[in-house]
Amino acid sequence: MAPNARTFAAQFASTTRGARLARRAAVRCVEEWGHPPESDASCTVALIVGELAANAVRHGRVPGRDFALSLTLDATAGVIRIEVADAASDRRPPMTAPSCHPDGESGRGLLLVDVLARDWGWTPRRPVGKTVWAEVSLS
Repeated sequence: MAPNARTFAAQFASTTRGARLARRAAVRCVEEWGHPPESDASCTVALIVGELAANAVRHGRVPGRDFALSLTLDATAGVIRIEVADAASDRRPPMTAPSCHPDGESGRGLLLVDVLARDWGWTPRRPVGKTVWAEVSLS
């Protein structure tokens, strides 16, 4: 971790309420780091956390297991890194943003992440699951 980095980490129930709480916690954390809720940085982090948390609940839920959210601010690099980890190893996101049908009712989450994030991807989580990450530029 960079010497000028700050972190936040918490676990949330794999429920829609847990996803909402994760998004709210992210907004509070980013505000503590100097980016008010109405700022571009906070709004972008909120949208990405909301999408990744919703995906963790919908596609990565394992009964009895929570999902984890971590945020890292690297002020020197001007980046906030978002990581959402769940316990489902078998449901992995695509390596690129999926295309979605304009009339479809779902499938836009990772497309939004792809547009808003500087970079994003996923890694296996040990001992089980996966971590989906995204980086948001502060400039």
